[in-house]
Amino acid sequence: MTTAFSLAPLFRHSVGFDRFNDLFESAARNESASSYPPYNVEKHGDDQYRIVVAAAGFQEADLELQVEKGVLTVTGGKREAKTDSVTYLHQGIAQRAFKLSFRLADHIEVKGAALSNGLLNIDLLRLVPEEAKAKRIPIGGVQQPVLQ
Repeated sequence: MTTAFSLAPLFRHSVGFDRFNDLFESAARNESASSYPPYNVEKHGDDQYRIVVAAAGFQEADLELQVEKGVLTVTGGKREAKTDSVTYLHQGIAQRAFKLSFRLADHIEVKGAALSNGLLNIDLLRLVPEEAKAKRIPIGGVQQPVLQ
C-alpha cells in the first residue's frame, strides 16, 4: 500500500497556484525534521509578521540570515573561542548548529532582525504593489462593439 496522495482535485478550479503542490509535498517530507531551535511565527497586523527564534547562547556573529528565491534561511553555529577558559561541569544549553528555512509568500519582505535576551526577532512586511491589489470591475454601462 502506498501513502502517496494526489492533490490534483484541489487544483481543478485554480489558475497559477501550481507551487502550492510543491509546498504541500515539502511539508509532508519535513514532518520528521528537527524542531531545534524552537520558533514562533507571529502576526502583528494585517501586513506585519515576526518570526521569533530561540537562540539562547548565540551571539549576533554566530547567526546568519539569507533570503534567496523566496526562501528565508536562518543558520546558526557556535564559533570556536580562541581562549576558552571555561570548563563545563554540565552544559544544558544547547548550542549546536542549526538551519531553519521559511518559504515566504509573494510580496513578503524581510525588514530587519534583532537579537535580544536570547531571542532572534525577524520582522517581515507584506508590500503588495498597486497592480497586484484587488480591483472592482463594474458590470454594464459599456456598450459592446458590434462584430461584423
